[in-house]
Amino acid sequence: MEDLFESEKRKERVILVGVAGQGQEEKVYWSMKELAELTNTAGAEVVEQVVQNRESIHPGTYVGKGKIDEIRQMLYVREADGIICDDELSPAQMKNLEDELECKVMDRTLLILDIFASRAKTSEGKIQVELAQLKYRQARLVGLRSSLSRLGGGIGTRGPGEKKLEMDRRLITDRIAALRRELQEVQKHRDLIREKRKKGQLKVCAIVGYTNAGKSTLLNVMTDADVLEEDQLFATLDPTTRVLDLPGGQQVLLTDTVGFINKLPHHLIEAFQGTLEEARYADILIHVVDASNPQMEQQMQVVYDTLKQLGAQDKTVLTLFNKQDKRNPEEHNFTDPHADYILKTSLKYLKGPDQIKGTLEEIIKSQQIFIDRLYSYTEASKVALIRSFGQLVSEEYLPEGIKVQAYVPKERYGNI
Repeated sequence: MEDLFESEKRKERVILVGVAGQGQEEKVYWSMKELAELTNTAGAEVVEQVVQNRESIHPGTYVGKGKIDEIRQMLYVREADGIICDDELSPAQMKNLEDELECKVMDRTLLILDIFASRAKTSEGKIQVELAQLKYRQARLVGLRSSLSRLGGGIGTRGPGEKKLEMDRRLITDRIAALRRELQEVQKHRDLIREKRKKGQLKVCAIVGYTNAGKSTLLNVMTDADVLEEDQLFATLDPTTRVLDLPGGQQVLLTDTVGFINKLPHHLIEAFQGTLEEARYADILIHVVDASNPQMEQQMQVVYDTLKQLGAQDKTVLTLFNKQDKRNPEEHNFTDPHADYILKTSLKYLKGPDQIKGTLEEIIKSQQIFIDRLYSYTEASKVALIRSFGQLVSEEYLPEGIKVQAYVPKERYGNI
């Protein structure tokens, strides 16, 4: 019997291509570094990186003719399968590059969509990713424009037929419409859940931050959520919500959200609107920052820009400068002008959870009013309201009534 050997699947070999305008060299350097991490996350191998310094991106081919000749030679020498450009390419740029280089051409958006497709586990996540992919492809359909395809047979199908490109476009349009209907149903379900949360009066804390900053680690450390943790970009995609018990006995809901990234494709923001809205409807935002990343401040700005785009900028923000174990705290003055509260943490080594819980309790109490009063027994319904919507500190039954000390939400104070 012949011996069987398993052969490891060959990784795609790609060349990364970027364009740096005047004064943008450092910014593009870090963007290309991140693109390399995305490429590794997608399972491909980076064999070379090329950056062209020019005033602006070439409208027809992204890079100039001389650089295209250099890349063509590089593809041959490095035995690469294709290129990945650091910006979203227009349909014309992608087609022209494919014609010039005769290889697979991808851009940053396509790469991120591919990673999202591999990470989506829930039905909602899969619908959102497919919708984003179809919207991306809709504008980039290519085909044999002169070829005609016959549709089925029989009465009503005779004639010149339909151009393949037009048929593909129609099929994609129909599929997008169907996916949007499915997402609307999911959105209705999500809205019902939010209404139940409001009735339960549990405060919602949304965890936001740049991808790979430690959001999933925070959720696991605080609630034993058992969410996947990996030192990779977009290790987790589907949002997870867990109940967190605070020291004073009060509970809050802790919700993980999709990680943000520089040049986050607008297709994704639109498709993931329902998921990202968790940040907009939250009472408190916990902004997790990778303090060990040299581009920390730029990453923070990306997060706040995205939150503004979602209409979630006017929230109480607790910023966690995480991964302190990887960086000397004395090297940097950790500040965040958008934050109301700041903590330094190293969640991987369980440094910070107690301070986080204490700060969350402090935030919630700042949104409440402390009452210390005696209610007559005819006002027992008000005490029931306090139990439902507030935080009861003490409750004592006396001959003359019920003596209560409690924190109640400001919006409920008039009823109590």
